[in-house]
Amino acid sequence: MKLSILTATYNRGTYLPKLYETIQKNRTDELNCEWIIIDDGSTDQTKEQVQKWIEENKIAIQYQYQKNSGKMAAINEAVKLATGDLIVDCDSDDYFTEDAFDKIQKNAKKLLENQNLYGMVFLKQENNGTISGKQFKENEQITTMFDLYFKEDIEGEKIIVFNSKIRKKYVHRLEKEEKFITEARMYHEMDKNYQILAINEVIEQGSYREDGYTKNIHATFKKYPYGYYMYFKEILQKDMKGVLWKKRLYVLKHYILFGYLTKNNFNANVIKSKLNKILYILLYLPGIIKSKRF
Repeated sequence: MKLSILTATYNRGTYLPKLYETIQKNRTDELNCEWIIIDDGSTDQTKEQVQKWIEENKIAIQYQYQKNSGKMAAINEAVKLATGDLIVDCDSDDYFTEDAFDKIQKNAKKLLENQNLYGMVFLKQENNGTISGKQFKENEQITTMFDLYFKEDIEGEKIIVFNSKIRKKYVHRLEKEEKFITEARMYHEMDKNYQILAINEVIEQGSYREDGYTKNIHATFKKYPYGYYMYFKEILQKDMKGVLWKKRLYVLKHYILFGYLTKNNFNANVIKSKLNKILYILLYLPGIIKSKRF
């Protein structure tokens, strides 16, 4: 069995050695691995550093440099290069826990032998040792990423180990040459045809950096509004039965915000639920006023 580890990196050469070290420590005879690094236009010493590791030949590494196009475009390229049975993303400033590969290998059979599953979703912990967000309410629950976040109120960053054959059918869809979109947009596409196995075990560690997309979410929203507009629009076209009230309001408020930022006209017809249409009409003017302040 083989695991493909995908890393998109941009001027994070100082963080990559920790990830490299943990990949080495995790290697097992049962789970072979390859590390695919897409350098998204770095101007630091990333290329030279990775070249040294390639020459060491301790782990299989594929390195590809591209003009700066953003994390999602880089991951799309990395997926094409992956040759493993399993695929997992690991950001350049994150790293694996010491028993991560054992946990992956232990559960891999459950994933690969169930054609209805596209992945296993694991926990991530912060550098202070706390779990990112919340643990899953039920271990080894078969569900979807949409249901976890919008119906069960599971929060925080989670790590998905994908069935490679299924993962290769999907890409992160970017709008109008933007460089970023939430990974959840692709997960929701996968949820339409497959499910995911939720496992209450930690396999990655790391905290948001000051210069990261998530840490600067307001700036990210302003810079890449078109993808987010489509993301929230697509959610409102779903059957939202069972979605928590606070999540429903969250989606509607952000749909109004990104409609304003992208200059899309008021249009309740794209919304599937009658309740959501009514809420959208009621929230629209207050939302536009708040959006102007934003």
